[in-house]
Amino acid sequence: MPVFSVSIVPLGVAIPAAVAGLAYLNAKTALWYDLSLARGFLPAAIKNTWREHYDRANNFYKLEDRAQTKSSANRIFLMYEDRTWTYAQSYDMALRYGNWLQKKYDIKKGDIVAMDMMNSDHFVLLTFGLWSIGAKPAYINYNLTGKPLTHCVKAAGTTLMLVEPDVADKVDDDIRGELKDLRIELLTPELMTEIEQTDPTRPLDELRQGQLARDMAILIYTSGTTGLPKAAVVAWGKLTMAGTIAAGFINMKPGDIFYTCMPIYHSSATIMGYSAILEAGATFAIGRKFSTKTYWKEARKFNATMVQYVGETCRYLLAAPPQLDPVTGENLDKKHRVRVAFGNGLRPDVWEKFRDRFGIDTVSEFYGATEGFFATWNSTRNPYAAGAIGRNGWLFALVMKTRLAVIDVDPDTDLPVRDPKTGLGRSARRGAVGELMFVMPDDSADRFQGYYKNKKATDSKVVRNILRKDDRWFRTGDLVSWDGEGRMYFHDRIGDTYRWKSENVATTEVAQAMGAHPAVIEANVYGVQLPHHDGRAGCAALALQPDVYAAAAAEKQQELMRGLADHARNSLPKYAVPIFLRVVTDMTAQTTGTNKQQKHGLRVQGVDPEKVGGDELWWLRDGAYVKFGQKDWNELNGGRVKL
Repeated sequence: MPVFSVSIVPLGVAIPAAVAGLAYLNAKTALWYDLSLARGFLPAAIKNTWREHYDRANNFYKLEDRAQTKSSANRIFLMYEDRTWTYAQSYDMALRYGNWLQKKYDIKKGDIVAMDMMNSDHFVLLTFGLWSIGAKPAYINYNLTGKPLTHCVKAAGTTLMLVEPDVADKVDDDIRGELKDLRIELLTPELMTEIEQTDPTRPLDELRQGQLARDMAILIYTSGTTGLPKAAVVAWGKLTMAGTIAAGFINMKPGDIFYTCMPIYHSSATIMGYSAILEAGATFAIGRKFSTKTYWKEARKFNATMVQYVGETCRYLLAAPPQLDPVTGENLDKKHRVRVAFGNGLRPDVWEKFRDRFGIDTVSEFYGATEGFFATWNSTRNPYAAGAIGRNGWLFALVMKTRLAVIDVDPDTDLPVRDPKTGLGRSARRGAVGELMFVMPDDSADRFQGYYKNKKATDSKVVRNILRKDDRWFRTGDLVSWDGEGRMYFHDRIGDTYRWKSENVATTEVAQAMGAHPAVIEANVYGVQLPHHDGRAGCAALALQPDVYAAAAAEKQQELMRGLADHARNSLPKYAVPIFLRVVTDMTAQTTGTNKQQKHGLRVQGVDPEKVGGDELWWLRDGAYVKFGQKDWNELNGGRVKL
């Protein structure tokens, strides 16, 4: 009869072994990271379904719930300058706004009111006031003037436009003439007093009834960099889903204070900002507008635990000199409570430098489109996934594969590469660059509302027959790669990548290389058409450190430019080295209100010296950058120069 012996492993050995095994499993599968993503996704789906079922899709009801719940009623919801609003006070003020709009302007259920305002607490309070009576806001970019402004207001079919006095100069007599049938009101101090004295009676539920998750909550406009802005429909479901997912993704708690000075008229500060704060029951601290001088001062003043960035925000903060204590002279870069920086558009070359300098524990990056219905997420505390716009482990990869694909695109047509026999497209191999697309499921009509009353623009975002016959995909217009470790990286916008010497050049690759030079504050790279040349030549618009360029003598400038040429050659393939440099006096003129670079205007101006204003042009000749002037431009036009 066989004898079995059982050896008992001591607990002191078994537990560490089990922990090591779980750590190995997590390292291989990123299971823990995937579970952190699920922290927001599951509650988001449940909330969205519940609210629609009980006719509570309108976000006004969430504010009401917070205001009437004992544990949250007296918690601060909004902070702005020296003012604070608890959830209960915010609810009270929203009711006053709603009743005032009804009585003074006869705003009805379904009406759209344009809001031309800078960031403030009242921006948010007015939004909830509109929602309280079943009306909808159209968020206007307060920087707009002329035709873009009138276009945005007309496209929304607005009943009323409310304008903040600080941007009233943008609404001049010409604008009023174009909008002569629209009532335009300035929110003067007298009107604000009138609003505050309005009775806070709760409007009847019937004004908000019948709203589904797919119905419009807000109109938010595209930047309009290549044409007039388009009004993207932001639905109730998107506010609920994205807000809940974002709050879960960054592990936002009721005690957190989230600071942003990104414009609230943009989806980042709205959908990922106050919508997430509302879902978490946290505090929304608002800065008037972005400035490197006030960003950290306000973050410290509000005791922020989380901050928001968009586009080149972190680069600008990194380029700014340290702020010092006026009494002790102490460097204040790390004197704050911020543990999470949350946003989109943080470049790989800035990511770790920003985190290290300012002592940020976690960078949480997301990627999404205002008019889209899916997003990617990447939260990291180390360099492993720095620069990625999305990240996933084995578990979440199963979800990702059913929702998105990276599709091969023809660089000459910017269209999907198709099989000549089947007519179908194809997925790019792992690690290769292709266009990111999101599949449109059967219920896509509930998730993708596109652009308001603009079917042509909406249809342009949809492409069919990509991986299967009759399938439908949302085109992001962004070129990305997705590696074998589940990290997704942004490479370029379709149309920004240019072709030179029969090679495709990614503007982001060149910008990162040029931006690594110590004299360069920011690099914006694009391709320009040249007479008598095929393709587009690379041009880098550079913002340079003023003490090493503007204040330097001509000889020192030439030395710097020779150094830039050497740096470019050592950092880039020969075909990708920019032929032209444009030293800009004001880079902010080529950025959006959310600190995202614009290239369209720069491309149109090209390298014609008469079109670049006060900027200086240099070009690559015999291995060095030298001044480029009108005589050189004439030589190019005459076909006497071959690059």
